[in-house]
Amino acid sequence: MRTVIKSGKHRTISIYGMILFLGFIFPFYISAFPAGSVNSNKWLIVIDPGHGGRDPGALGSFSKEKNINLAIALKTGEYIEKNLENVKVIYTRKDDSTVDLIERPAIANRNNANLFISIHSNATRVSKNIMGAETYIMGLTSNQDNLEVAMRENEVMLLEDDYSTKYQGFDPKSPESYIIFSLIQNVYQKQSLDLAWKIQTQFTEKVDRKDRGVKQAGFWVLYNTSMPSVLIETGFITNPVEERYLNSKTGQEYLSSAIFRACRDYINDIDTRSSISVNQADSGTYNSAPESVPGDKLVFMIQVATSSKRTEIKPENFKGITDIIEISTSSRYRYATGIFEDYIKAVEYRRKIEEKYPDAFVIAVKDNKVLPLQQALNQNKNK
Repeated sequence: MRTVIKSGKHRTISIYGMILFLGFIFPFYISAFPAGSVNSNKWLIVIDPGHGGRDPGALGSFSKEKNINLAIALKTGEYIEKNLENVKVIYTRKDDSTVDLIERPAIANRNNANLFISIHSNATRVSKNIMGAETYIMGLTSNQDNLEVAMRENEVMLLEDDYSTKYQGFDPKSPESYIIFSLIQNVYQKQSLDLAWKIQTQFTEKVDRKDRGVKQAGFWVLYNTSMPSVLIETGFITNPVEERYLNSKTGQEYLSSAIFRACRDYINDIDTRSSISVNQADSGTYNSAPESVPGDKLVFMIQVATSSKRTEIKPENFKGITDIIEISTSSRYRYATGIFEDYIKAVEYRRKIEEKYPDAFVIAVKDNKVLPLQQALNQNKNK
């Protein structure tokens, strides 16, 4: 939700404090593409109904944002699980309960989710005539309106006990605090942007919502997730017409179905681009045995493709890449390239592979088995 932030004195984070803050947040951030799709054949989406419990969110003339967010979130999850057999949904809350801001992305990270979708309703004190839907991805912005949206959403941390210690001195009211969001590039920006545009397209073309566009801002819940993530502002609770729409059964169903269709299209696109064509699959004899991951050593690789059928490992089947390795998990075959003991080097290599496979992502492998990435990073840290 959005409101105008009154001017006043802001506390500036010291360089030392910022270093401590980054040391706190970096382990959450660097967990590359989630292992949800690696450990099973299902996608896992975490849906986050913003606010809740002691935090009502924005207030309209007759309604509270937290209730709107929950209704749309539950309906969205219902549409997804009813219509997409390969998707599982987890909610950060399913009732009017309080969930700390720091816990929301943590739920997605712990469950190795593939997507994180935070649902909100907007607000402004500027004019009751302002209306429309907008979708945010993580990013630094110099736009005052976008900054104010992020400030208001991040302010909920002030309701938490000992928030200053918990968030390592981050002050949601201080513009200087948002400098941190420019220090580390979001490796999921491209995927997040793709999903955000799909959501906005559904809102405007299918649900006839006023299009306020796709934007970037420094939201804690997006910065702290280790998967493609978006924050949706479904409409303005401070606009009388839009408030009625957001609270209506029809409005909630339309908005939920729009988010569902965007997720469906995103998943279909990713599965199509990252899976090997059935025409390339070869169940016959291989020209050469697939290389395997070395011994019991923990390494990081870049997964480029997956298929339900084995594929002959030769450069023409993998866009010219010559060092492809096959990893068999469950009923699927996964194909990866590069072997790195250093996670950061794997991330750097992924950027090169991205030219051929835009949706390539880092995985952790040991004993020819894929491990949850965060678990692997923790093992490396403890060595």
